[in-house]
Amino acid sequence: MEYKLGIIGYGGMGSWHHKNSVKVPGLRVTSAFDIDQQRLKIAAENGLKTYDNVDEFLKNGDFSIVLVATPNNFHKYYSVMAMDAKKHVVCEKPVAMNLAELDDMIAASKKNNVLFTVHQNRRWDKDYKTVKKVLSDNLIGKPYTIESRVHGQNGVMHGWRAYQVAGGGMLFDWGVHLIDQMLYMVNEKVTEVYCQLFSIKTPEVDDYFKLILRFESGLSAQIEVGTYCLEKMPRWYVNADQGSVLVKNWECEGNVTRASQIVMEWEPEIVQTVGGPTRTMAPRPKETLEEIDLPKVQSEWAEYYMNIIAYLNGKEDIIVKQEELRRVMQVIEAAFESDKSHQSIKCLI
Repeated sequence: MEYKLGIIGYGGMGSWHHKNSVKVPGLRVTSAFDIDQQRLKIAAENGLKTYDNVDEFLKNGDFSIVLVATPNNFHKYYSVMAMDAKKHVVCEKPVAMNLAELDDMIAASKKNNVLFTVHQNRRWDKDYKTVKKVLSDNLIGKPYTIESRVHGQNGVMHGWRAYQVAGGGMLFDWGVHLIDQMLYMVNEKVTEVYCQLFSIKTPEVDDYFKLILRFESGLSAQIEVGTYCLEKMPRWYVNADQGSVLVKNWECEGNVTRASQIVMEWEPEIVQTVGGPTRTMAPRPKETLEEIDLPKVQSEWAEYYMNIIAYLNGKEDIIVKQEELRRVMQVIEAAFESDKSHQSIKCLI
């Protein structure tokens, strides 16, 4: 069965969805609504039926699924309107400005018996799936620290993302993806949230943040995003009780390093290293280390929409679930609270 999709907000992400929809069997984009006539002209040139009135779009448009790809502060308004028109809704991230808005959106989906989910496409990122496989396959044992970073160099926030009223800032932009990845990978409750937000080049919103999550087992996860970091750090760095994993970049350059057990002994002599005299930080014997390649994974962002089609056809459960959306938003709210209060937030999320 073919499902037709209409787009609310034919900007950068709306047109991206349209372009990539050809990779999804059983999905066809037919229509677009926007308040910007120039964007509607582009949508028409790309073969879509266009509307500059949202009521007419929802009433007369030939589609059963709506993608909401507007600035963040309009997500709730258009999502609820579409669901009240009995349309299934895929909303761009972040799903809403706060948890109260999200709960209204979830209530609308239940009232109208329609699908409501969010475009958390980065669950299908190759680098993320690689780290997830390392941990799920127990290649390095039990992790105790996970570090996830995305760094840019230009210090630029594009368009409305630079404004607080529109829900701009890196915590809402990239942070929502990296938090979702972490919560989807670590099957534990979050018990503590600590966050620092910085406005280095963008006065109104955060363009750099550092977020630390503590999980029930004691596992510490650090998420860091910055737009003005001229020397980049690895995309992922994980330490576990039997080894470490390093993923340097999106291309998944890196490796897994494992170690055999060293018998703890009292060493009478200090070791002279480049870093000075030490025993604790002396180099490990090479014969106790094993370096292996990162596992190979297949990944395609189109799988997100494939899952939606399969769900609507009754063949699969939806992957990006509403309760998962709530957890991400709860962590984001705790992060904002932590930065404002200059202290960590105890929680059970």
